[in-house]
Amino acid sequence: MSRRRTDERVVTKQQVLTAEKDFLSGENFYVQHFLGAHQADDGYVFRVWAPNAQQVWLVGDFNQWTDTLPMNKRAESGVWEIETNQVKEGQLYKYKVKQANGREVLKIDPFAVHFEARPGTAAVLHSIPQKKWRDGLWQGRKKRQKTFNRPLNIYEVHASSWKHHEDGTPYRFSELKDELIPYVKKMGYTHIEFMPLMEHPLGTSWGYQLTGYFALSSYYGTPEEFQDFVEACHLENIGVFVDWVPGHFCVNDDSLAYYDGTPTFEYMDENRAKNVRWGAINFDLGKPQVQSFLISSALFWIEFYHIDGIRVDAVSNMIYRDYDEGPWEPNHEGGNRNFEGYYFLQKLNSVIKLAHPAVVMIAEESTSETKITGMVEEGALGFDYKWNMGWMNDVLRFYEMDPIFRKDHLNLLSFSFMYRMQENYILPLSHDEVVHGKKSLMHKMWGDRYKQFSQLRNLYTYMMMHPGKKLLFMGSEWGQFLEWKYDHGLEWVDLNDTLNAKMQFFTQTLNELYKEERALWELDDQEDSLMVIDADNLDETTLTFLRQGKTKKDFLIVVVNLTPVERHDFAIGVPYEGTYREILNTERDVFGGTWVANNQDCQTSNAPFKQYDYQIKTILPALGALIIKPEKIKMTRKKAVKKA
Repeated sequence: MSRRRTDERVVTKQQVLTAEKDFLSGENFYVQHFLGAHQADDGYVFRVWAPNAQQVWLVGDFNQWTDTLPMNKRAESGVWEIETNQVKEGQLYKYKVKQANGREVLKIDPFAVHFEARPGTAAVLHSIPQKKWRDGLWQGRKKRQKTFNRPLNIYEVHASSWKHHEDGTPYRFSELKDELIPYVKKMGYTHIEFMPLMEHPLGTSWGYQLTGYFALSSYYGTPEEFQDFVEACHLENIGVFVDWVPGHFCVNDDSLAYYDGTPTFEYMDENRAKNVRWGAINFDLGKPQVQSFLISSALFWIEFYHIDGIRVDAVSNMIYRDYDEGPWEPNHEGGNRNFEGYYFLQKLNSVIKLAHPAVVMIAEESTSETKITGMVEEGALGFDYKWNMGWMNDVLRFYEMDPIFRKDHLNLLSFSFMYRMQENYILPLSHDEVVHGKKSLMHKMWGDRYKQFSQLRNLYTYMMMHPGKKLLFMGSEWGQFLEWKYDHGLEWVDLNDTLNAKMQFFTQTLNELYKEERALWELDDQEDSLMVIDADNLDETTLTFLRQGKTKKDFLIVVVNLTPVERHDFAIGVPYEGTYREILNTERDVFGGTWVANNQDCQTSNAPFKQYDYQIKTILPALGALIIKPEKIKMTRKKAVKKA
């Protein structure tokens, strides 16, 4: 892949010919320098790909949206272009396309970097000055450190509904910089992940029905504001991920859909092009020009905005022909594999990793039939991480259950221990779980309000101690009771309530503990990082396991009580003789519980416990969780007891 600066323009005739050739072959990964609007020696040059159009005009407020500026077609590529001095910075424009059937439609510029405010959809001529970034230390550290062996705890944010002004208008990124970043730092998260920030016409899509793949939505502010926001995050040692949707796009007539009147960005087969479930249109991911378009978009966000990772949305829809609800046909081998999507994702990850090895690639994918994370050379798609949707569904089903029935379903919490090494996982409690009548995480919990808070603390502890990286959606950190509303700010007034405020403090405490304890992330991608102590205590419905760091003495013991019954003289198997100290008790009064102090330190007895030579005993709070750490231990073990 030839490397180009993100702001580099295609100027000379040879550069134009090379960019055009690479675009047609699917190898131009900076195609925004060729297509779109660019300053030229005498005004601006505009280029747009519409191979089957009969004619294209440049229209805007500079010519009263009339047909006075016809564009010329570059026959070989189907790209239309015009150079004119009749336009200036800040003006609105579109392309008027006479489509293959003679119909004339106003279309957006797919490569615009800025659009007018909703409900308008015209592009804005917007030249962004070259930024002198000040995040060199962050970038250097990111290159040296491997994300697999570092803490990764993500705060998922919908940019326009995190906080609203009193008049109901959302914060822009210039304001989020002053409020969101200090909050995330205070709460102890390592990264922010934004739901899609690219231009989209309707807020109800939450940003997942995109139109402008190179444009920050004007609803959130200007490109410069977002650059400054990311820089400010990096200066505070906070990473930034962004959701991105390369599988499907908005169906609106003025956007990418059937751009020249024929399938341009979409599949030729109407059934493959139509996305029934989401009312969208699927990209033809096997088309070289589409590959150039999408990979250029991803690299643009990485390089222009210095983002640290991309979460690719709806991967299952891209790799299976039968994932949608509409009719489908098997591939040439008779199966359901969408080879175009499969090989596109391998290419996408290969290109990005070659250029930016430290950038984190995340897949939102819900099946187990395809290897998602791992090396492309070994048949995987090349992602760094995959959202563990199976874990999320099992866990939430369990915590919604009446404790009377939980003893028969404890495997819902322990099953993920069995397959945790199949992929590199992120454990997500995301926006999708707190909308459309699913109830908030707090509201899902069984019992009265006090028990709901107890179980939410229990759930978060189990999640944070479980192998894998973490993600929590905004508002869940303090137990917001109402479902998330995309067009309202979060219920910050909740924090006037003592229990909500203590829940927020608990989440902050847990986040800091996660970062401090190397056993929770140092060997995250290795088998030795987890040892199950007891997953068979069905009668008491408890789960006990151990998280291991690189050194033998660096480990934590985790115990979760999943019933509202306090357990006295609760036995826990431990690997070494000595003293063990409780470092977290979720039922402490400072977190919203009733305990005024932790349990006393525990001394081992020589009584064996399953595969362990020693055991300790403690009091296990009702619906509580404990984290226990070795205090003074002898690093010798008895001869291993043979298992039955």
